Amino acid sequence: MDLQLDGRVALVTGGTKGIGRAVVEGLAAEGARVAFCARTADDVAKAEQELRDAGHDVAGTALDVADGAALAAWVAAAAERFGGIDVVVANVSALAIGPDPDFWRQSFEVDLMHTVRVVEAALPHLEAGGVGSVVAVSSVSGREIDFTAGPYGVMKSALVHYTSGLAYQHAGKVRANTVSPGNTYFDGGVWQSIEQNNPELFGTALGLNPTGRMARPEEVAYGVVMLSSPRASFITGTHLVVDGALTRGVQL
Repeated sequence: MDLQLDGRVALVTGGTKGIGRAVVEGLAAEGARVAFCARTADDVAKAEQELRDAGHDVAGTALDVADGAALAAWVAAAAERFGGIDVVVANVSALAIGPDPDFWRQSFEVDLMHTVRVVEAALPHLEAGGVGSVVAVSSVSGREIDFTAGPYGVMKSALVHYTSGLAYQHAGKVRANTVSPGNTYFDGGVWQSIEQNNPELFGTALGLNPTGRMARPEEVAYGVVMLSSPRASFITGTHLVVDGALTRGVQL
C-alpha cells in the first residue's frame, strides 16, 4: 500500500537510537525527507551518514530539546531547508525514574514541554501543508502504575492528554495521535542496561510480557509511521498501545 509519504517532510526528535532511529528509517523508506535531532553530536553525525549512505534524504542536528529556543530554531531551519513540514514525531524522554525532585523538572522539560514546544513551532507549517500529523511517543507507564510511578509515568500520561486535546483543537487541520510502547529492547537502550546491571528487575519485566519477549524498535515504529501517513486521514485523537498484550487494562 502506498502510504503517500513520498516527498513529505518529517521531523523526529531523538532520532539516532532505538525507537526514534527506527521511526526515521521507516519514514525515509517510504520516501519522506526527514530532519532528526539528538543530543550527542557524534551519534547524530554517524546516523546521518549511515542513512544517507542508504539513499535517504535526511538532515541531523545535535541539540538539547529542553532548550526551547534551540528547538524552535531547529524546526524553522528544517522547514526552510525542506520547504515545509508535514509530520512531527516527538520521541525524546529524560528517562528520569525515581523520587528525586529534580527528576520532576527534567521529565517536565524534556518529556512534556519538548513535545509542546516542537508542536507549537511546527503548527503553522503542518496546517499549511494540508496533511499535517503529530505523533507523540508516550509509554505504557503512562497508562498503568509500574516501577516508573512518579515523574516518568506522570509526564507520559500527560502526553496522552495533551495530544488528544491537540487533535480536538485542530480537527480538520492537523491530526494528532499518541503511540505508547511497551518494554522495547535494543543495543544501548535502557532495558539492555537494566539486563546488565539489575537482572532481577529485567527478569521481572520480561516475565510480564505474555509474548515472552520485549518489543523491537521497528515494531513500535510501524505504528508511528502508519499514524503519520495521510492514509490515516480520519484517525486523530487516538492512543495506540504497542506492547504485545503487556498491559491488561481494558481501553474503552
